[in-house]
Amino acid sequence: MVLVCVLILQVGANICGYREDVTEELCRRWMQLGAFYPLSRNHNGPGFRVSENNSMLLNSSRHYLNIRYTLLPYLYTLFYRAHSLGETVARPLVHEFYQDPATWEVHEQFLWGPGLLITPVLYEGGLLFYSRKNSLGLIIALDYKREAKGELYWDDGESKGRLGGSRRGSNRLQAKIIKNTYTDPNKLTFTDITILGMDKEPANFTVFLNNAATPISNTVYSSSAKVVNIADLQGLFLGQEFSIEWSLPVDDLEKFSCYPEGPAVSQESCQQRGCLWEPTTVPGVPTCFYDTIPNYAASNIQYLPTGITTDLSHLTAPEPAPAAAPFLRLSVTYHTEHMLQFKIYDPTNKRYEVPVPLNTPPSPVGSPANRLYDVRIQNNPFGIQILRKSSGAVIWDSQLPGFTFNDMFLSISTRLPSQYLYGFGETEHVTFRRNMSWNMWGMFARDEPPGYKKNSYGVHPYYMALEEDGSAHGVLLLNSNAMDVTFQPTPALTYRTTGGILDFYVVLGPTPELVTQQYTELIGRPAMVPYWALGFQLSRCGYQNDTEISNLYDAMVAAQIPYDVQHLDTDYMDRKLDFTLSPSFESLGLLIEQMKTSGMRFILTLDPAISGNETQYLTFIRGQENNVFIKWPDNSDIVWGKVWPDLPNVNVDGSLDPETQVKLFRAHVAFPDFLRNSTAAWWKKEIEELYRNPREPEKSLKFDGLRIVSYPSCLFFGHISVTQHLLADLEAGDSGLSSKTLCMESQQILPDGTPVRHYDVHSLYGWAQTRPTYEAVQEVTGRRGVVISRSTFPSSGRWGGHWLGDNTAAWDQLRKSIIGAWAYSGGPSTGADICGFLGDAEYEMCVRWMQLGAFYPFSRNHNAFGTRRQDPVAWNSTFAMFSRKVLQTRYSLLPYLYTLMHKAHVEGSTVVRPLLHEFTKDATTWDIDHQFMLGPAILISPVLESNTFQILAYFPRARWYDYSTESGNESSGEWKILAAALDHINVHIRGGYILPWQEPAMNTNSSRQNFMGLIVALDSNGRAEGQMFWDDGQSIDVILYTLLIPLYLSYSIESLYYNLSFYSYFHYRIHRMFSVFIVINNIPEEFPLWHSGNESS
Repeated sequence: MVLVCVLILQVGANICGYREDVTEELCRRWMQLGAFYPLSRNHNGPGFRVSENNSMLLNSSRHYLNIRYTLLPYLYTLFYRAHSLGETVARPLVHEFYQDPATWEVHEQFLWGPGLLITPVLYEGGLLFYSRKNSLGLIIALDYKREAKGELYWDDGESKGRLGGSRRGSNRLQAKIIKNTYTDPNKLTFTDITILGMDKEPANFTVFLNNAATPISNTVYSSSAKVVNIADLQGLFLGQEFSIEWSLPVDDLEKFSCYPEGPAVSQESCQQRGCLWEPTTVPGVPTCFYDTIPNYAASNIQYLPTGITTDLSHLTAPEPAPAAAPFLRLSVTYHTEHMLQFKIYDPTNKRYEVPVPLNTPPSPVGSPANRLYDVRIQNNPFGIQILRKSSGAVIWDSQLPGFTFNDMFLSISTRLPSQYLYGFGETEHVTFRRNMSWNMWGMFARDEPPGYKKNSYGVHPYYMALEEDGSAHGVLLLNSNAMDVTFQPTPALTYRTTGGILDFYVVLGPTPELVTQQYTELIGRPAMVPYWALGFQLSRCGYQNDTEISNLYDAMVAAQIPYDVQHLDTDYMDRKLDFTLSPSFESLGLLIEQMKTSGMRFILTLDPAISGNETQYLTFIRGQENNVFIKWPDNSDIVWGKVWPDLPNVNVDGSLDPETQVKLFRAHVAFPDFLRNSTAAWWKKEIEELYRNPREPEKSLKFDGLRIVSYPSCLFFGHISVTQHLLADLEAGDSGLSSKTLCMESQQILPDGTPVRHYDVHSLYGWAQTRPTYEAVQEVTGRRGVVISRSTFPSSGRWGGHWLGDNTAAWDQLRKSIIGAWAYSGGPSTGADICGFLGDAEYEMCVRWMQLGAFYPFSRNHNAFGTRRQDPVAWNSTFAMFSRKVLQTRYSLLPYLYTLMHKAHVEGSTVVRPLLHEFTKDATTWDIDHQFMLGPAILISPVLESNTFQILAYFPRARWYDYSTESGNESSGEWKILAAALDHINVHIRGGYILPWQEPAMNTNSSRQNFMGLIVALDSNGRAEGQMFWDDGQSIDVILYTLLIPLYLSYSIESLYYNLSFYSYFHYRIHRMFSVFIVINNIPEEFPLWHSGNESS
């Protein structure tokens, strides 16, 4: 036991004991401890001795007494402070760390003063020097702020004393003489300095003595030990003041911006934040960047079988508001063998958390031995490290500067395993792989057409990254506050968000396709679409009346262009009031019924803005009665906005600019709070009224699906100011987050009754509206139905599809639509407005966009009011022919596409997928974003530039068959030039796959009655396989009436043998003639096959 006497300072026990013989081990351990007694004396009684084997005792004693003598100047200084100030010398840990309750019971360790911790073996089984005549040295033990201080008391050892001191800070060691009335006769000098805890490699050491600067060259830095050794210093005599300075160079790649909102920040403003400033001429490199001094330290790290828990304590004194959270908790949960969660939150202060339910098991599942990952918690500074077990690749490493957790500003950075990172929708990108060269993107839902670096309708803080060996992983930050992400070529990524908590989910794949499946397993599998929703669709803002719709339908039929769905924007409404019918569309209900007899479907648009300027508007009245509208937090007043609905009894002057029209002619509108429980019931009731209209049945509109704008768009500005650290690249960020939307102070109510600020849940508005809309469609139609939403958040795909918003009729938007479809990671039912929404489409571009759009899962031609018509029959007969050709190809392949959609629904597979999903081992595919795969078997190579009639396309290693010519070629992974006439889009089928197809017709209602066939594309081994899913195409419960058909074929040189086994499940059976089309050595052969039951071959 260590007994420390704090009243008598020069105290110590008889080392090795006074009575009884002592063993060598006990005496050796006692000499180690006794070397740190203030009074260090070995004393024993007569006749007692140590055992004979004492060589280890001698070596150990010599070593630890050398340490004592080395440290005697420090001990001597402690005795002086005890003499002059009454401080303790050998002290319990509780004297220094009284705020740590664990130290209150510690009695087997002790401190020499404040700076030296002694931990002796007690059971069996900062300013220091050598001798009084040798040269002096300094040991500087830095704290987390890279600071240290200490004092040296020196005299002749017998007379009165003299006192000196030193301090280390700001990359400078300063030795100051506090009092000097003593001259040392030995002319002692400081020759060696050791600095412990130096987290960066210093440079440019310089000693300053007597106003002269002398460079120091004899320095050695150990990065692993974080130690600097300076040797052979000259002329630094005891009793002289001197200083040593150095710099801490920071590589550009290790600079993490401390001032993202102002690249041209001044040195003064930068340093006011406690950050480092260094001018640079390199584009993108921040001039103001974080030091590596940590903000938080980890303690109480508990590694458990199911995860890890860690406490995080803020290392600096409390700050004025907005202050950092003084205490945080990290929780790591091993949910499955391939998925984990880590969450950083404030356990003492309940903060907003995203109310989106995720599919995580109630307790971790799987075997620890089979987990794909390891997690390590790092300290000094704090960080989280996630490794892939199989390769050792570090896929997350947040031991980086800048970790912050304030009330309205949270930031965390991580290193990335490679430069190959994809995701972060919905912001426009020019390439699928994210540009890592110092780029920032904002994410905050906004009614903003796609534009480079502009935050737009949806928010998806999710990315997929590739590792050096091609393994893939995905990361979701479940946070709905306004945020931005910064990419830098380190490679590294920085998140900054304005609220909530840091709640991350990581899936380990290891293939890109598995990553997507695991991600959709977490957020929810996408909804199964009805078969008709895969047909071609037409829409336009500005239809004048129902006669225009009827004429369009007749023209499409006359041109024999396949066409399944007609959309109607808000034109059908009376003054754009939801759930009303314009007099110009008074016969719309009858037209819908007539067109549906031919197999057509209708999708109507609903806007969330509900006018409050009407006297007998039942939708608003019932909304008030059910308390569904967003209100102010301090009273029951509705938060009003202005957007689309017109005031009653006004004539709108369409020549005025849109903003003026809104101010003069638009009604005040209220926005439903779709997070409230009462709102869902009210919304469903209003949708039922639109569908059935019991008061005026002739105005009932028997729609098949709904399109929701799903965003609280208005011209109303709020008052919450965003912390200056953030949102440099948010569109209209200088106008505040309330630009074009509701006040951020507005209050919404979560399903459990908890009030939340619109500030926190703004980006969830579309997500919250989608589910009750989807449920309403199914309830009123009794069918599967669809909902198409513009504003989305992770898991929106469970209830709806997505269109990419108000794009522009431009070639660059044509190309970016492929990237946009991939970046939307919530589900497969997505597509851009074919030929562009804004601006007048150009002929050639619209042709090429019709060809590309024919392979969007959601294939719709749609454009804005005031622009020229761009539907397939609006141009000329040649355009109609081009459209008919490519849409017939689409309709032929709908059984294959429908099967892919079903696999997405049940497995989470992608439909429109990057080539890297199928050919990950081929690094060339990692950068390809001008071609795409439709499932695993079809390669689409579109024309994306004007006046282009041949393209350069990449063919990964496989056998590929040209869909139009049926010829096949083996590729070893090569680029090829393909002809691309204006009427042609290149489509290739991958060998080894069997594709179901069906003879096309005017719509899917007719095509589903036609002959079906199989395309069997053999690989180089003469094998192929595939699958077909079939049901009635519209029932809500797809499990009860389905047919799942695994398809296999093998072929050898000597003979052809095929066995196509059809397995029927449950009740639904098909009775069709199948034409099996097999390509053998580039020679197509056709085999008729009749199937009328459970199994055929």
